[in-house]
Amino acid sequence: MTDLLDHPEPIRPGEELDLVSLKPYLRRQFPGDAGELLVRQFLSGHSNLTYSLSLGAKEFVLRRPPFGSKVKSAHDMRREFRVLSKLHSVYAPAPEVLLYCDDESIIGAPFYVMNPIHGIILRRHVPSGLDFPAEKARRLSESFVDNLICLHRVDYAAAGLSDLGKPEGYLERQVRGWTERYHGSKTHDYPEVEKISAWMQRHMPSTRGVSLIHNDYKYDNVVLDPNDITAIVGVLDWEMCTIGDPLTDLGTTLAYWVDAEDPDELKENRWGPTNVPGSLTRAEIVHCYAQKTGSDPSPIAFYLVFARFKLAVIVQQIYYRYHQGLTKDERFASMPDTIQILLRASLRTAQTGRI
Repeated sequence: MTDLLDHPEPIRPGEELDLVSLKPYLRRQFPGDAGELLVRQFLSGHSNLTYSLSLGAKEFVLRRPPFGSKVKSAHDMRREFRVLSKLHSVYAPAPEVLLYCDDESIIGAPFYVMNPIHGIILRRHVPSGLDFPAEKARRLSESFVDNLICLHRVDYAAAGLSDLGKPEGYLERQVRGWTERYHGSKTHDYPEVEKISAWMQRHMPSTRGVSLIHNDYKYDNVVLDPNDITAIVGVLDWEMCTIGDPLTDLGTTLAYWVDAEDPDELKENRWGPTNVPGSLTRAEIVHCYAQKTGSDPSPIAFYLVFARFKLAVIVQQIYYRYHQGLTKDERFASMPDTIQILLRASLRTAQTGRI
């Protein structure tokens, strides 16, 4: 199973770190670790950048903002570090952070360093060689939902995270804020945007619960135990974590979750193998979550409409960096197609009420 573990790769051109400054800085922070500094990169992410560091026998993971990003509020390394420094002790899948550095002379941006979490990460396809029958797919789906519920049950006040967000008016601020972000990074005219925005204003439900939320919970942000593919040992990418309506977190998961019966364009743009035989459907995920938490699932269509819209805006913001020449990552060139697909899916749910 070691061949299936998530491995770093050579650094993407244009995203190199300044090792001349980084190496002596790390030696000062970890004086007991000798040896050469080797740096590789985890290439799958689209937002904050993640690197694997080897300093002698010691392994670390470094996170920094993307090159060319001007949206500092979306890549707040200090905030992400603070969340994880308090969360790991009460929610074990959160990474254990080691240090934060705001001295931009080191690598040109703030960054933090954490311990690695070794395991398997599922992305679009089931890795070749992984035994993943329908029974395991279903158990993983259920573990995935249970783990989200576990996060939502964290006593964030006791963890010292009460000031992470403002629950009052959360949903209204989110809808307004993501609509503004779309217009601030607009490159194309999508007629669906105004229709979706107007629909969300008319159908916005009242918030019925408050919890700590991840805001980007999907298969390729969870690390699986290589000895038991149905067990989650890590949850990554906490940059959007806040205090808010837990159904927005569930809605985000549904936006990433592609069913076997979905249109081909959605299946071709999936973020994980959620449509393989045995996997829960979106409707089953909602039922499972509601049954175990006592939540009222009746407004879930709104949360899926909003989540797909938000996801389209996130992709739009990433594409905007590429469009402006702020990044050369060619993965971003086809993003307008993904944005269009997400907006069509969002509007379809708004018009039909089906998730």
